[in-house]
Amino acid sequence: MEKVEENLREVRETFRSGKTKSIAWRKSQLKALINLITENEAAMFDVLYQDLGKHPAESYRDEIGVVSKSAKYALSCIDKWVAPKKGHVPLLLFPASAQVIPEPFGVVLVFGSWNFPFSLGLDPLIGAISAGNCVILKAAELSPKCSSFLAQTIPKYLDSEAVKVIEGGIDVSEKILQQKWDKIFFTGSQHVGRIVMTAAAKHLTPVVLELGGKSPTIIDGDSVSSDMKVVAKRIVGGKWGPCCGQACISVDYLLVDEKSSAYLIDSLKRIVKKFYGENPKESTSISKIVNKRNFDRLCNLLKDPLVEASIVHGGSIDEESMSIEPTILLNPPLDSEIMTEEIFGPLLPVITVKNIQESIEIINSKPKPLVIYAFTKDESFKQQLVTQTSSGGLVFNDTMIQFVCDDLPFGGVGNSGFGRYHGKYSFDTFSHEKAVLQRSFLIEIEPRYPPWTDFKVEFIRTAYRFDYFKLILLLLGLKK
Repeated sequence: MEKVEENLREVRETFRSGKTKSIAWRKSQLKALINLITENEAAMFDVLYQDLGKHPAESYRDEIGVVSKSAKYALSCIDKWVAPKKGHVPLLLFPASAQVIPEPFGVVLVFGSWNFPFSLGLDPLIGAISAGNCVILKAAELSPKCSSFLAQTIPKYLDSEAVKVIEGGIDVSEKILQQKWDKIFFTGSQHVGRIVMTAAAKHLTPVVLELGGKSPTIIDGDSVSSDMKVVAKRIVGGKWGPCCGQACISVDYLLVDEKSSAYLIDSLKRIVKKFYGENPKESTSISKIVNKRNFDRLCNLLKDPLVEASIVHGGSIDEESMSIEPTILLNPPLDSEIMTEEIFGPLLPVITVKNIQESIEIINSKPKPLVIYAFTKDESFKQQLVTQTSSGGLVFNDTMIQFVCDDLPFGGVGNSGFGRYHGKYSFDTFSHEKAVLQRSFLIEIEPRYPPWTDFKVEFIRTAYRFDYFKLILLLLGLKK
């Protein structure tokens, strides 16, 4: 507890000194972060493999490359982001001017996540630094090698008086949440998100919650039948490609029309074998399940006899290596745990519908997902999904790609979280937009003040309408 309080005191003193508000300081930290990544790429590959079994290609695509890209983007845009924005003021306040000035919150707490320990820890850090905040990053204990790397390496590159990394388990997180922060950014489960929000409420601390949920994928078989191989490839890549399905935006389940389901499943089987071979346990292209607890949880999802009976591909389990083969299930019961809880692993249910329109009803019967994926060429159906569903994001004809787009906000809605980040949205998330209004003593508009008359009512009404000509006539007494 004393260590947490000591770190917090130091970064608060640093923020009060004002140095983090300097644009030069912010740029220097972003450059230092870019250097950290460039000079330690091999070491980052190594710890990601040790903790999660990620291949360097996956590590660069989903983690190292993402952070490097984000830092460079922020560095190139920061002068524009920090510039005050002009605001318009009512004519009644003439002469006056207004600005909206972004300012840092102060000391912010970022909770990293074990499944993407670099991108989900450092990407929010980029936004917090760009906005001029001091930051304490709580590294995820379930990826201990990556956590240790961050704790040892960040102080060598970034300003250790303003940016600190704290390691530790649940006990440390509980102590951290007892402190008062100026903003909290959390990525993780809905269960822990509620704990974070409850703790933050004691200090009225604003919170960003990046949670998860059951992200569905719709396959409109009639319109994409000629591209089903590509569809299957993109689904397999979005289900088993990122951290063995242990990702908040991973494909959770499929919705497909009945007559297309057999062709889709055959296509998925072929792609799974192509990507991961006949024995996926020996593949170096698929990450590992993080720990025994998550392994047991996934195994329990398959213990329901009706769920087990729905397996049409895979399903083999190796307790010694804690591996579960990429598994496809056809129409498991909708009220089973695998269809009511976020899967977060290599199990993929396929739910058939008589008409693809039914997919909208199914999605709307569940909590709002972090993302909806839909494979369709039908523009009318696309518009229906845009207007008749609600989700953090909506992606047509691919999976996962929204995460690497700096100009798109990333975040959830409802149970999948709230708040947004990436690119300018990260800067905005960690900035308070302060309104600054200035008036001159040059002119005093008397109709603003009592005693009230019908003339003053008309004058105020005209001023709010920005009717310059009528206002001049009123002032000159030419119009009653």
